[in-house]
Amino acid sequence: MNDIIVLVTLLSGALVVYHHLVYPLLLKKLAKTDNTGEPCTPEQLPHISIVVPAYNEEAWIADKIRNLASLDYPADKLTVHIGFDGCSDQSAAIARQTLNEVLCADLQCHLHEFTENRGKVAVINELIHQAEGEIIALSDTSALLSIDTLTLAAAHFNNDRIGVVNSHYLMLQPGNEGEQKYWQYQNKVKVMEAALGAPQGTHGALYLFRKSLFQPLPGDTINDDFILPMSIVARGYLGVQENRIHAVEMEATNDDQNFKRRVRIGAGNLQQVFRLKHLLNPVQGNLSLMFWSGKALRVACGPLMLIALAGSLYLAASYWLFALLAGLQLLVWGLATVGFIWPATQQNKLIQLVCYLISGHMAIMTGGMRYLLGLEKGRWTRVTGSDKAGKTS
Repeated sequence: MNDIIVLVTLLSGALVVYHHLVYPLLLKKLAKTDNTGEPCTPEQLPHISIVVPAYNEEAWIADKIRNLASLDYPADKLTVHIGFDGCSDQSAAIARQTLNEVLCADLQCHLHEFTENRGKVAVINELIHQAEGEIIALSDTSALLSIDTLTLAAAHFNNDRIGVVNSHYLMLQPGNEGEQKYWQYQNKVKVMEAALGAPQGTHGALYLFRKSLFQPLPGDTINDDFILPMSIVARGYLGVQENRIHAVEMEATNDDQNFKRRVRIGAGNLQQVFRLKHLLNPVQGNLSLMFWSGKALRVACGPLMLIALAGSLYLAASYWLFALLAGLQLLVWGLATVGFIWPATQQNKLIQLVCYLISGHMAIMTGGMRYLLGLEKGRWTRVTGSDKAGKTS
């Protein structure tokens, strides 16, 4: 019996270490491709349609429209579609007022006001169907884009093999340094994954894809910014991580808001493993390696961490190795507990980072359980923090 417990404990711990440390090092060794696109001539520039789903975004909609109007791209090759999904605030009225400003005079922007709140995915499906462009850009309302975003993206789509272009996600006001470090780590990983064929998912702040490759999403899709791009990559097209394209999140977060958002993402993580399970097949090559290592293991990390801790504690009295491993794990969990009980201690960078990682995995595990129990819905919800309201979708 002890032999089985030893094996399960070691395997659980090894998989957690592999996901966090070994996988990024493996990517770094394998990633060699330069994904820089060739600039387009004016005649080669594709028509791009920017689709912005919106739900109660009165705090951000004016700045978003002004930002889109300032993008460096020919006005006759750019259209914008903003879908207001049964908003109960003044988002649409503010948008109409903003479009009358001189700065926005040349922006071809269509406002779609839906009386019923149907969910983000329903808005995406409908607006992409109506969009004129051969390239679709999906962007969150609260994200501002760098001025050369579309010209940089167009250069990649000059290559017929490119199906998806992802942006570099930045936070104007990260909740804490742990969150900032996490997203810096994620951006680096996505660059290396892209060098092997595709970043594992994109960020809803901004990603672009060929309209001809779009397939309507099921209405209960949670992480559309993973399911949609990966369904394109699964058909043999390449995904690119373009870090010269900056998508800056304006909306501040706090710990409570961030945890609820990650629970929602955790539910989506499990859903996407089920719906894209064919990517786990080793015949998919690098794509399978990345899906296993970057996504499937992320879903499993929470339970694996608990199994590794429980097994180490059980075996500690019999094996010095497991006594050492139990001590190290208890130290990590102890630092996290101190940070959660006494938030002031999170001024320490190590405690802050440990808290962010532990809370993240617990949120993902909670989200996975909620998905299995059928508690996650495909609708917008408001996540209220102490500073300002947030959203998950």
